[in-house]
Amino acid sequence: MSKKLIKNGTVINGTGADAKEGHIVVVEGNKIVYVGPEESYDVCGDEEVIDAQGGTILPGLIDTHVHMMFEYEPVQKRLTTPFSMMFYKAQKYFEKTINAGVTSVRDALGADLGVKHAVEQGYIKGPRLQVSINALTITGGHGDGTQLSGQVLDILPSDYPGMPDGRCDGVDEVRKKTRQMLRAGAEVIKVHATGGVLSPTDHPEFTQFSLDELKAIVEEGKFRKGVKVMAHAQGAEGIKNAVKAGIHSIEHGIFIDDEVAELMVESGTYLVPTLLAPVSVLEMADQLGMPQSAVEKSKEVIEQHKESIARAHKAGVKIAMGTDAGVFLHGTNLRELGLMVDVGITPMEALVASTKTAAECLGWDDKLGTLEEGKLADVVVVKGNPLNDIYSLADNDHVQVVIKDGKIEKNLLV
Repeated sequence: MSKKLIKNGTVINGTGADAKEGHIVVVEGNKIVYVGPEESYDVCGDEEVIDAQGGTILPGLIDTHVHMMFEYEPVQKRLTTPFSMMFYKAQKYFEKTINAGVTSVRDALGADLGVKHAVEQGYIKGPRLQVSINALTITGGHGDGTQLSGQVLDILPSDYPGMPDGRCDGVDEVRKKTRQMLRAGAEVIKVHATGGVLSPTDHPEFTQFSLDELKAIVEEGKFRKGVKVMAHAQGAEGIKNAVKAGIHSIEHGIFIDDEVAELMVESGTYLVPTLLAPVSVLEMADQLGMPQSAVEKSKEVIEQHKESIARAHKAGVKIAMGTDAGVFLHGTNLRELGLMVDVGITPMEALVASTKTAAECLGWDDKLGTLEEGKLADVVVVKGNPLNDIYSLADNDHVQVVIKDGKIEKNLLV
């Protein structure tokens, strides 16, 4: 198997350890076989050398909350676009994502098992996927596309094979619906534990699903060799219910108070901030055809969101990077790191949240998330040092090289 030797760059290995000058990363096949001082490595002579040109060598970045199969569009466009077009458009979304340096994602609704297989089998270029299939939601809650007019406008088309409808009410129904998602290939269960910004008939602080219903969902996941549950949870009461039910990760966390933060720390619950979501809704409302209700709710919660993530970080909650890409444009994922730093997270902590902690959140830390011998060869080279300018990562041209599973997916250094 051919080797790739990445040299002449600062190595940040994703563990939180200090950046290392004069270190190299060597890849053989799809594995990392050496990380360390260049002078301690015996060069064989047949390595393909990648010169980082003074940049920084990072683990492949991980976004733990995306929607790979769509980008939010005006209603008229959605209604006049043939169903199959979404697959061809998604190819571009996948390519933009990996070109941004994101080599793994957790899809929080929208990608079915066939899409995951298409990436794994090389039919399309893109990040590896952990899929939730569709999200569980209550009647009239976040994820129920029934409009005030009585018409239904779901994000995904109805009667989509391999994509069970997520609406369910009561313990018996949520058990059955969870089993349907697992049957469809869900590797993580997604549940809407509160209302949301884009919901037509609720509010982010509205609580959805009872504690017993949430416990039933978690229990069904455990029956399947420990499949975890991720919860869209924005209001404090809904977050508390999710944590008490044993849910693995809280998505968004807009209204985290001290009690919630303490409970999350005690339970080891992950927080996926998605700070970029409300920011992008406001920035791109006109372009994306966002409903006015979503714009108003984003304005209402955006400062509270920042305060909540800062509070959670200060309390010691485990934070994994996630963006909600798909609600806005794919490929802009790494803007999230700058927004994390803006609320008090250090640049190194933001990088760890996007690598090591994100891999732990997905249960993939045995093979991804850090530059260590034996791990899968997901490696990214960026211009400069993101510890000095974390905001530079938002520019995809700063991402020079992307290697996923040992294969070069992007190389601007040739």
